[in-house]
Amino acid sequence: MPANLPPQYFEAEKNFRAAKTPQEKIAALEEMLAIMPKHKGTDHLRADLRARIAKLTLEAEKRPGTAKRSGKLITKEGAAQIAVVGPPNVGKSQLLCSVTNAKPLVTDYPFATTSPTPGMMGFENIKIQLIDTPPLAPQSVEWWLAHLLRKADALLIMIDLGADVLSQMDAVIIELEKMRISIGIRKTDALILSEQKALIVGNKIDLPNASANYQVLQEKYGQQFPMVAISAKERIGLEEMKHKIYQMLNVIRVYTKAPGQKPVFTDPVVLPRGSTVEQAAADVHKDFAAKLKYARLWGSGKHDGIMVKRNYVLADGDIIELHI
Repeated sequence: MPANLPPQYFEAEKNFRAAKTPQEKIAALEEMLAIMPKHKGTDHLRADLRARIAKLTLEAEKRPGTAKRSGKLITKEGAAQIAVVGPPNVGKSQLLCSVTNAKPLVTDYPFATTSPTPGMMGFENIKIQLIDTPPLAPQSVEWWLAHLLRKADALLIMIDLGADVLSQMDAVIIELEKMRISIGIRKTDALILSEQKALIVGNKIDLPNASANYQVLQEKYGQQFPMVAISAKERIGLEEMKHKIYQMLNVIRVYTKAPGQKPVFTDPVVLPRGSTVEQAAADVHKDFAAKLKYARLWGSGKHDGIMVKRNYVLADGDIIELHI
């Protein structure tokens, strides 16, 4: 099957050939990948581009002055990876200190965060990875940040409720679009390479006039985004924020059990909503999906222990017993 690549793809390919650094090459390859139509004719080329991006990313990490092996590109851990972004001094580092095991530098002055810092946030019986990132501001965004934000499962946009909230949101949207990332609202004509889910977190709700500013933020953006007001420093609203993050991810938790034994509720399989028994089996072990005969289900089935086929769509809280 022919690839039928559009003219924009060949323009991006020309930019790749002209690129001098790994960072420039990665950006061009990601653009080629985003422009390329998705069908069987492009499967091989798509896999080749991903492999080249991975190789160049490792090369970039090794180079002095770029991303070091200690830390710029973060491996995903837990049920999901959420990048925490926002303007300078909005409280991103304080948030990680309050809800995760991470210890980023917390200061009263802006631009203290220069490298990404991951931390694991507990929510009920799962862990969600939050990553503190450098502030989004003109002329301060490093090449690796766009790559990190595109690879995250979602963005948590922090806004300082003690300042001009609408100007902050406009600035965040514009800086994301410079990195060719959209959250569904356009401020420029930049070519977008990825769409990201986003939760808006209004921080410093304990400050004077913060409630009024949060109302302004809700009136402007409340229809487009989930939102929550918190104080990371005073630990106000953090549990509600965790629930909002989980809802935004649109995932389900599925529990497994062996025949004749009780289910394990401490380590659920986390899957996108709409996933099937077959997809859950593949998550448990790569060979289980191919060998799966059937499963027994407790939870959303009409009867406990009902036999279901591999294409059965699971619900949050279901318990499955896999038979191979």
